[in-house]
Amino acid sequence: MAELPEPRAGRFGARLRGEFFLEPRIHYLNHGSFGATPRRVLAVAAAWRERAEAQPVRFMTRELPPLLRAAADELGAFVGADGQRLAFVDNATTGVNAVLRSLELGRGDRVVTTSQVYPAVRQALRYVCERAGARLVEAPLPFPIARLTDPLEVLDKALRPGARLAVLDHVTSATALVLPIAEMIAICRDRGVPVLVDGAHAPGMLDLDVASLGADWYTGNCHKWLFAAKGCAFLWASAERWETLRPAVISHAPGGLAAFDWPGTRDFSSWLSLSEALSFYEELGEDALRTHNRELALWAARHLAEAWGTELPCPEAMIGAMVSLKVPGSEGGGQEEADSLHDRLWDAYRIEVPVTAMGGAIYLRISAQVYNQRYQYQVLAEALKS
Repeated sequence: MAELPEPRAGRFGARLRGEFFLEPRIHYLNHGSFGATPRRVLAVAAAWRERAEAQPVRFMTRELPPLLRAAADELGAFVGADGQRLAFVDNATTGVNAVLRSLELGRGDRVVTTSQVYPAVRQALRYVCERAGARLVEAPLPFPIARLTDPLEVLDKALRPGARLAVLDHVTSATALVLPIAEMIAICRDRGVPVLVDGAHAPGMLDLDVASLGADWYTGNCHKWLFAAKGCAFLWASAERWETLRPAVISHAPGGLAAFDWPGTRDFSSWLSLSEALSFYEELGEDALRTHNRELALWAARHLAEAWGTELPCPEAMIGAMVSLKVPGSEGGGQEEADSLHDRLWDAYRIEVPVTAMGGAIYLRISAQVYNQRYQYQVLAEALKS
């Protein structure tokens, strides 16, 4: 097996483990599901909660609105988007729902996504399509996948006349594929089809420039790969889409950013402490962090594939900081067997990793974050051989 450069262990790995509240002596290889928030970010979030409680009326009515807009401007600069067209939401699923509920679909309209769409988004798509009499079309995206062009070809075939909307993942969830999203958006625009991108995993994992992608709407989580506190995500829309965009929860404001900034009384600390998460990320070095995580994910995937006698499931260009690998000898396994394997890995080895039944086999999805080390993936490799 070709050896990758040693990840930047001097800056990352064991040295950074103490920055998080993760339990000692566990192998946490599942950053992708819910993220892990640094201690210092949680401390800032706690300080914001205390400030709000000191005089709740003053904070909510006078101090909060400009604070949220300042936080949006800072995030916008980081992800390549105008902060005045960027709204905070709780998570990417909420962002998707806001867009879908703002559209007026008609009977016979076709809404196109892929077969690897996130299950919560699939549910939302089914709901709005059923209410409108529209048809949901899932372009059959293969996994494992052999070519970088496969997503482009299956999408192009699905976008027959009558397509009203395309909903595309930037990074798929269960299969962990970094899709060629700019090229996919370009295909949709050539067909005159508006595009909503579910970028749940992209902020922090990828070098992101939202506005340059050409999408109509883009939503992404900050509490996964960007180290924010739980419940911190954003929804961006192009200038022409803002007029009709409304939040999933309708509150006092009739529209615009104010409608998103005030969904009603809630804990705003995850949004307000985002600046500290961005500082943590930037202090580690944006390019160095992303490169480290991808190199570690690639090394781990190659090590596991060799140990288990399997292959990488996709071209390396489609790998970010996560990889889904087939469990050896798992053909014919269903979700019950997958759940049993997950529990065995945790109970016997203290390995936390998602295990999913897909396409008639069982897959593990590994994540690589700054607190992970090579030996943890070696423990996983041996656990499945025992």
